[in-house]
Amino acid sequence: MADAGWVVALHAETMGRGDDALGAKILGGFLRTCATVEPRPSAIVFYNAAVKLLAEGTPHLDALRALDDAGVDLLACVTCLEHWALTQKLAAGEVSNMREIVQRLAAAAKVVTI
Repeated sequence: MADAGWVVALHAETMGRGDDALGAKILGGFLRTCATVEPRPSAIVFYNAAVKLLAEGTPHLDALRALDDAGVDLLACVTCLEHWALTQKLAAGEVSNMREIVQRLAAAAKVVTI
């Protein structure tokens, strides 16, 4: 697989530790900003609780759709979706698997983990 620029790895519904409301707010700002910067990430991989961000009713759905429209691949771990019973509730992104996630991370020039 060719170099994929930079990739974001998201594992939670918030950014940072401390106050979860603040963490959710700044994660929203991060996602909105990713849709507007150059170069944008080539992909964002969602695993563990972060897959909840791609489900119906997420507060960040507009930002995620803007990323998707900008050509950023939003990849949700299928095992995580199944764990949280969200496979049929995906509102953005696509169902992926650990093989694809590992390949995308390995091919990236830089991985930013949030």
